[in-house]
Amino acid sequence: MILVFTTGLLTLLHYFAAAQNLVIDVVKGDRPAIAIPQFRGSGDANKFMAIFNDTLNEEIEDSGVLKLVPRSLMPRANPQTPQDFRPAQPRGNGGGYWITDWSSPPVNAKYLAFGYTGIQDDRLVLFGWLYDVTQPLESAQVIGKLYFGAISAEGAKQVAREFAADILGQFGAKSLAGSKIYFVSNRTGEKQIWVMDYDGSNQRQFANYRELCTMPSVSPDGSKIAFTRFTPNGPQIVIHSSEGRRLSFLNPPGSLNATLSFSPDGKTVVFASKVGGFAQLHVANEYGGELRRLSNTRAIEVEPKINPKTGADLVFVSGRSGPQQIYKMNMDGADVMRLTTGEGQASNPSWHPDGQIIAFSWTRGYEPGNWNIFLMDVTTQKFVQLTSGKGRNENPSWAPDGRHLAFASDRGGSMQIYTMLADGTRVRRLTSAGRNEMPVWSPR
Repeated sequence: MILVFTTGLLTLLHYFAAAQNLVIDVVKGDRPAIAIPQFRGSGDANKFMAIFNDTLNEEIEDSGVLKLVPRSLMPRANPQTPQDFRPAQPRGNGGGYWITDWSSPPVNAKYLAFGYTGIQDDRLVLFGWLYDVTQPLESAQVIGKLYFGAISAEGAKQVAREFAADILGQFGAKSLAGSKIYFVSNRTGEKQIWVMDYDGSNQRQFANYRELCTMPSVSPDGSKIAFTRFTPNGPQIVIHSSEGRRLSFLNPPGSLNATLSFSPDGKTVVFASKVGGFAQLHVANEYGGELRRLSNTRAIEVEPKINPKTGADLVFVSGRSGPQQIYKMNMDGADVMRLTTGEGQASNPSWHPDGQIIAFSWTRGYEPGNWNIFLMDVTTQKFVQLTSGKGRNENPSWAPDGRHLAFASDRGGSMQIYTMLADGTRVRRLTSAGRNEMPVWSPR
């Protein structure tokens, strides 16, 4: 029997004010404005500037940290080096070469990123600066740095991402560059585990088994990937290193072993195992040893997710009260409490890196009966609905920056992988070939 663990979500109506606060805590609503005029390149570097400019703008805009100033509001000219600025503002518009041209209307920017690229010693070189244009010119520089990459489109993307990462770092935000998304795809026939870069590029099969493979999970440091393989003896857990090497894991004798979750240090795992009766939660060491049972109910209990911050508690999906709902309990099995209201069905919990908020899927709320993505503060149990009216949306997974979510949706006609900011904006589709589902965001 192939198990399908579905997904679901919720509504803003009864908790509108609290929901607003919940979203703002994750993705700040008041974002400083940054102007990023077109960068230019000298010589052979110029042919890569279109992809450089597109990448830099996407990295900053998709971060949810800063607000991009439309280029239509920018001055006619823009500086390429600090020496292009003039020390005193004349009467009237300075055309872009006075720092106040950028902080004053119509631009009204707080920050300005500028620079240029060239070729040196067979490398693409970016000269990048970030200025706080609300400060006097002599104290405006925040970043002034060289970045090096290959003389290619990929090299241009690399230096743009590195510059963007340094800009975002000024605001305590992490760049997603280097992170990956594991997912399930049937594009080669049988469902298998695939992996891609955070922006949807470089999609490739991660593991190649003859049997169906599904339900991936990743250790907090990204060094291990676990998934469920449907063997002749039933669904069994398989663990690989991020390089693809299969690691040792002892599955308990049962007709089902699935939905594994790693502790923050990767030394402890929790998973669902079925021996005779219903699937129940079990805890073991990273090799499957020292096994002990956590739950003992006459209901299916699956999808445990260990708190990535504390390692002291977990959330999981249970049918102990009727239709499947999200529950929370300590790692010793004590203090069980239901988080969702009991309405509809809830599934696919995913912890925010801070260990205080979960994303999950629910059939309650606006567009009841369909699965949608919700956020919930596990302490207050206040929630907000992120998707609605866009088909079936499930399996949310937090990005390492705690500001983005990957999820699966059939809004385009077939189930595909999307990302969005944690306020439901900046939705981007990443996959198109075959059916793709169950994304899990890894830091590497």
